[in-house]
Amino acid sequence: MFRNATEHGGEDVSITVGELDDGFYVEDTGLGIPEDKQQAVFEAGYSTAKDGTGFGLTIVTQVAQAHGWSIRVADGPKDGARFEITNVEFIAE
Repeated sequence: MFRNATEHGGEDVSITVGELDDGFYVEDTGLGIPEDKQQAVFEAGYSTAKDGTGFGLTIVTQVAQAHGWSIRVADGPKDGARFEITNVEFIAE
């Protein structure tokens, strides 16, 4: 998600990681993802980059699913993208 944000968000993109009640989010101040493409970005081979492989967010999805987590994309701050990872079980220290 970090690499995706920096590659698609421009030179001045900011990335924030924060806590949710049942998980965490990663959001950026980049260009965002149009609503009609928000599910497609997780599909294998999907890329808007000229030389992109389309593996990045597919791998993120596979990691999330392997842990029993859910992932979704939403609108972030200043029209950026926000990825919310939920169903995370936190372990008390």
